[in-house]
Amino acid sequence: MAITLAAGVALLGALPAAAQPPGNGLSDVDTSGPSAGPSLPNPPVEQLQKPQLAGGIVPGLEQPPPQGTSAEVALKLLRDGAVSVTEKVTVPGGQQVTSRVPLRVSASDDQDRVFAVRDVKAEGAATGAVDGDQLVLTFRGGESTVSYTVDGAIADVGGQQQFRWQAASGWDAPVARITVSFIAPVPRLSPIDCFAGPIGSSQRCTLAELDHTGVVRVEQNDIRAGDRVDLLVGLPPGTVPVNAKFADVGLLANAFALTPLTGIVFALLVLLLIAGALYVWRLRKRDAGALAAGTGPVEVLLRDGDRVFFASPDGVLPGQVGTVVDETVDVVDISATVVDLAVRNYLWLAEVPGPNGPDWQLSRRNPPDEHLHDFERAVYETLLPEGTDAVLLSQLRSRGELDLRRISDAMYSDVVSKRWFSRRPDLSRTRLTWLGAGVFALGLVATAVLTFTLGQALIGVAVALAGLAIAAGAGLLPSRTARGRALVGQVRGLLDYLHTAKAEDIPAADREMVFSRSLPYAVVLGDTERWLGTFAGLNPGADGAAGLYWFGGLESERDLRRFGAHFPSFLTALDGLLAESGQFRAPARTR
Repeated sequence: MAITLAAGVALLGALPAAAQPPGNGLSDVDTSGPSAGPSLPNPPVEQLQKPQLAGGIVPGLEQPPPQGTSAEVALKLLRDGAVSVTEKVTVPGGQQVTSRVPLRVSASDDQDRVFAVRDVKAEGAATGAVDGDQLVLTFRGGESTVSYTVDGAIADVGGQQQFRWQAASGWDAPVARITVSFIAPVPRLSPIDCFAGPIGSSQRCTLAELDHTGVVRVEQNDIRAGDRVDLLVGLPPGTVPVNAKFADVGLLANAFALTPLTGIVFALLVLLLIAGALYVWRLRKRDAGALAAGTGPVEVLLRDGDRVFFASPDGVLPGQVGTVVDETVDVVDISATVVDLAVRNYLWLAEVPGPNGPDWQLSRRNPPDEHLHDFERAVYETLLPEGTDAVLLSQLRSRGELDLRRISDAMYSDVVSKRWFSRRPDLSRTRLTWLGAGVFALGLVATAVLTFTLGQALIGVAVALAGLAIAAGAGLLPSRTARGRALVGQVRGLLDYLHTAKAEDIPAADREMVFSRSLPYAVVLGDTERWLGTFAGLNPGADGAAGLYWFGGLESERDLRRFGAHFPSFLTALDGLLAESGQFRAPARTR
């Protein structure tokens, strides 16, 4: 068999050119057409009247029938430059395959080659139609035939004409075998080339040859889904009219094309986004953990011999507690500050008769001094402006809404100055936010420059997206510092103290002071009623003075039971007055 095959090949190669048939039955056409568009790839393949042996295929030997879908494609170049195409496809029973042949393919970096298909006809279990830039052919089980005409397959390339058409493309399922035949009005066809595999690959077809009758024959086995069979045949100049059409790709489409470089950049961007998201999640989880876990018991009662003094953890004031815990200034934070200013002898609070029931009076006791924080001074001066010695809550309400913006600004700035927060918790913009905005702007500029110069504009898009991610992540980063997280845990310990403290455990001489100094913290932490109940039996006159030293109107009482019943009404009235400003959340008095 090896000797016979070698002899057959040698004999085929020895045939003289004059012995070849003069043509393929079509008369020569002496017609020339205009040059059309840029050159297409013209691989240096010498196949004129020389069989290509590939994949073990030997011309003339019968091939076994394919297992699975197979197709026979007949291409005939007409005298007017159009190409008649007939596809006979065999599909195993019960199956369906679809081919999507592109009618617009890349010819160069800035141009596409555009084909047109007309006169689509289908026989048997097949359908065909042009859908935008695609020819969609569908075949069901059995043998079916589709025919159509292609315009735009002939171009001028390198001083001669070239035929090009994807005889098979865009199958949605594997095809066992495709055979293609191509005939033209002239016998002199060279060079002949055929590419298979994915679009853009240089894989050669299993077989591509010009047989002794002047017919180009192509065979390709094992076509995978999405692969193509792209046939290119050289023709003498003037064989048929040139009809290739080309369309500019467009600046934007070319600049924003996905390339290996831009793919790598976007892959790095995704990795950075994932790493950044994990970092933000870790910080937020750590910050949330500070709210859920306390530091254990906190010693707020300091003893000096047989005396007891109250000292808050890290020197935190009642008005600061709420902002440190929930990062927001609320009505209750201001109310607790008012009570604390009274306890510290800056204000005097009193219950007075009013036309519609009890009213509440705020009076100056000592002027603001250097010991007050800015937010405390703002509270003092908002309720008792310069020249006002005393005011009723009803009078403040009649004057209209209070402007509390100075108070909230001072409170937010105060927690930053105490290093409990790295930035004001009410502001989402940080230096990192501005950095993200700068990176975003840089990305926009880079996108514009790359679009009109080097291309690869998606790199600029990736930079802009990175800037947006930085800006968004900056707003999600917790602003509470390690010191602030520690204080949050200590506040939980302070709340435990309010829950467990007993009046009898405190020396009698210090009970009123401990009760009063602790009360503003009970107010801000929503534990007022419990704290009032703990010290309900306290006699404020034990020190020789009538009533609480900072609260008037109940001086005749021998314990704090009546005070405990009236004080929540004062808080409710004060909270309502402050809430009318519409700038803060209403408080929750019980927790």
